[in-house]
Amino acid sequence: MEIKVHPGARALIFDLDGTLSNSLPVHLATWNVVGDLYGFRFDPQILQEMTGRATIEFARHVVNRYKLSVAPEVIVKLKQQAFWDSAELLEPINEITSIVREYFGKLPMAVGTGASRRSTDVQLKQLQLAHFFDAIVSADDVTRHKPHPDTFLECARLLAVAPETCQVFEDGDLGLEAAQVAGMIVTDVRPYINYGEWLHP
Repeated sequence: MEIKVHPGARALIFDLDGTLSNSLPVHLATWNVVGDLYGFRFDPQILQEMTGRATIEFARHVVNRYKLSVAPEVIVKLKQQAFWDSAELLEPINEITSIVREYFGKLPMAVGTGASRRSTDVQLKQLQLAHFFDAIVSADDVTRHKPHPDTFLECARLLAVAPETCQVFEDGDLGLEAAQVAGMIVTDVRPYINYGEWLHP
């Protein structure tokens, strides 16, 4: 089954983690690095439930869930550094990046992600995708993150395209909700992608 660009789309917006970048196994591994330091085993289900949220929200959840006596901001720094140090393990999700390559120069394209600006830049550089995009909106660029529509609406604004003619490619429930609230054409990429057995071996 091949993923399609909607005939009414005038711009394409892509989530990053789990959509363009097969980063979830790396996120899981680096959360376990943090867990080893603080004596807990990170539950992979958290990734499924919170995909799309900013890292600080993940960190607050982890601190509360595992009753850690450490500031979430400290957890964020450790987690992000471990992730950046593991960037060479990242792989593209070819079912989606093939769309990016096919429509480069044909439709304006943006990345709308809950990742930090540095994590976004690190991933796009590693995957050799950065030059394909006309705009990038990260967690650092909006105040309200997914499931609020702000990330995708800012992408549309930067691309100078009406929201209702933007097609969003997403793998997270929060991002799908954000795209729907933004009034955009919504494509859930999960049925088209073989993530492998990393989450449920």
